[in-house]
Amino acid sequence: MTPETPDYKRVFIALLLASVVLFAWQAKVEWPRRQQLAQLQQQVTKKRLAEEAKVAQETPAKTTEGEENPALTWQQRINESPRVAIDSSELHGSISLKGARFDDLTLKKYKETLDSDSPNVTLFSPNGGEDAYFAQIGFVSPDNKTKVPDQHTLWQADKKTLAPGETVTLRWNNGEGVTFVQAISLDEHYMFSIKRSIENHTGQPISILPYAYINRTYAEPKQQSAVLHQGPLGVMDGSLSEVTYKELREKGNKIYENASGWFGVTDKYWLAALIPSDAHDKITFSYYSAAGHDRYQTDYLGDAITVAPNATAENETRLFAGAKEIRVLDQYAKGDTARHVAPIPLFDRSIDFGMLYFLTRPMLLLLTSFHALVGNFGIAIMLLTIVVRILLYPLANKSYHATAKMRDLQPEMLKLRERYFDDQITLQKETMALYKRQKLNPAAGCLPVLIQMPVFFSLYKVLYVAIEMRQAPFFGWIKDLSAMDPSNLFTAFGLIPWQPWGWMQLGILPMLMCATMIIQMRQQPKPADPTQARMMTYMPYFMLIIFAKMPAGLIVYWTWSNIISILQQRVITKHHEFSQARKQRKAAA
Repeated sequence: MTPETPDYKRVFIALLLASVVLFAWQAKVEWPRRQQLAQLQQQVTKKRLAEEAKVAQETPAKTTEGEENPALTWQQRINESPRVAIDSSELHGSISLKGARFDDLTLKKYKETLDSDSPNVTLFSPNGGEDAYFAQIGFVSPDNKTKVPDQHTLWQADKKTLAPGETVTLRWNNGEGVTFVQAISLDEHYMFSIKRSIENHTGQPISILPYAYINRTYAEPKQQSAVLHQGPLGVMDGSLSEVTYKELREKGNKIYENASGWFGVTDKYWLAALIPSDAHDKITFSYYSAAGHDRYQTDYLGDAITVAPNATAENETRLFAGAKEIRVLDQYAKGDTARHVAPIPLFDRSIDFGMLYFLTRPMLLLLTSFHALVGNFGIAIMLLTIVVRILLYPLANKSYHATAKMRDLQPEMLKLRERYFDDQITLQKETMALYKRQKLNPAAGCLPVLIQMPVFFSLYKVLYVAIEMRQAPFFGWIKDLSAMDPSNLFTAFGLIPWQPWGWMQLGILPMLMCATMIIQMRQQPKPADPTQARMMTYMPYFMLIIFAKMPAGLIVYWTWSNIISILQQRVITKHHEFSQARKQRKAAA
């Protein structure tokens, strides 16, 4: 066997082993973890709703800043201070006038589960509970000569409700001739703009440092996803930085001096981020423990602002609090010169596109474009599959022609096996010599599959991290393309009320995928090696087990791709047979 001749068997085994490792990890580790997290989230939601139903019977209790008090319900914590309501088509909640704190925010467009009575997703919650998550924008006096507002300060508001396109102005006078003003506005999506003013009515210049922070109480799951970053992140000085919760707990605070950009805390689908207007900030990611709970904070401290006597100084900070929708993030990344809105660099990187960013992001944009045309992400995935197949057509066409030639060589292959049945080394050499004479590469059939693997992984990433795919229905029983097929052979597709364990999760979509793989395999010539032939026979059933817990959208892609391959292979095979028959007729004539 010459060095340049590919070893078809080794290529196939290498590809098989790589697939086994990848899919086994997802099946044994990743998917059970996701199911556990989903169940835990539902339990927490039910517990919170039960507590709120008992508000009238609960006795309100006082709590000091930063301490946990489980006796208080969520509603009682909300009622502790006067508020400005937030009401838009995307957001609902309120701003606490005590501390001027953003600590009550729910997302109107998103439900926690697919149940019709499921509550909306809660992003921000007030301090004092195990679900505390809030943002605060304020001031610091570097020399402690100026009295500044803090978390206990009660601000005065000029309106009771904040709506998109409007501004609510908060004021507080320190009683010493200095007035602090926060003008808060909200756009049509998830961005708050906070224009801070310091009015100095004293006879002396004063110095003030602007700051802002996001703080959350968070119990990190023991098993975090290996393909998704959740936790503190930011773009400082043009590059993305991601810091894990574990890293903060074990290695201490992360500090960025003289940084510029944006920073915050990301979850799988949601983001809370601060975008200061200051050119040079000290940005800190920190961890501390309070009342037995883990708390994480991302904050910044801007350069000192000097306010002359009888003058006013201004500073602006933006707060994003909402869903990571790609087109919305792109709008903020570009900015708006007409409205004097500065761009936010690399804001789309808050979505964890991973190492295949150059494929994953265009794929998501293409899917959302198709969805805008057809109104169904399942159909959009099928259209994406057609695009991928068109791009790979030259390679696939070459591969299918090679397969057709391989089928023609089967009689000669059988003769070689009969002649050298007791000499495998010579059999392999003669087989490779036959391929060389026929100008046939036996590994050509693997090339389209290998090239398609990055597309496959990118689609998996899109289904896993893109909120556009969250709870996106297809048809019939498929209500969420980002989750596995809920049907199950072992429950008679819902007729038997029991929960199968382990691998016993065989839905309709995975079985359809398995069936298309079997048909596709039967169109291929059988390998000369009996071991390879057995492996090819069992491959569809092995893939059935692996894919059973994969997102339904991924199975739609693979099944539809198989169907296209079957049709394409059949057309090429018929054309090849017709060409061979015509050559034989000419030779006979």
